[in-house]
Formats: sequence, C-alpha cells, structure tokens
Amino acid sequence: MGRMRKLSEEERDSERVRLYEDLSAGRVGIPDAVRRMRAVAGMSQDEYASRVAGISKTALAQIERGTGNPRLSTLRAIGAAFGLDVGFVRSE
Repeated sequence: MGRMRKLSEEERDSERVRLYEDLSAGRVGIPDAVRRMRAVAGMSQDEYASRVAGISKTALAQIERGTGNPRLSTLRAIGAAFGLDVGFVRSE
C-alpha cells in the first residue's frame, strides 16, 4: 500500500465529518474506518500504529485489511483520538 496523500486542514475537517456520518449510519466497517482515521490524522501505518495505538505496524495493517483480531484495548486506542469507543461509536 502506498503512502497516503496529506490532506489540507479543510479536507481533514470534511473527511472527519464524513467519517462520523458514515459510522453513525453503519456504512463503514472497522477496517475502512481505521484507514480513514489514519488518513485524517495524516499518518503512515507505522506512525499511527506506534504513536496513537501503541501496536506494531503489522498489527495495524492486519486490522486495515480485515484479517487482524485486535483486542478491545487496541480498538479503544485506535479510536480514542477521534472520540470513538469500541465499535467506533462516538462517546458522549
């Protein structure tokens, strides 16, 4: 997988809103949601895995492909930067 293009501040805000809407409507699964969160954050898999989730790049790549079996604590860490809890629902 190639490196993601860095988004402008306006694009990041727009993509964040779209992500929240898609999650609320059930239109996006965990693998796609993780990729989209990472794109909004403007980070590589390695950066997001180590800085945000505290996991290996390999583990994050598996989650993004839908082949991983992450712990609940891992899912919480991945979504926390976006105010999301397990299942990537917005927390109050």
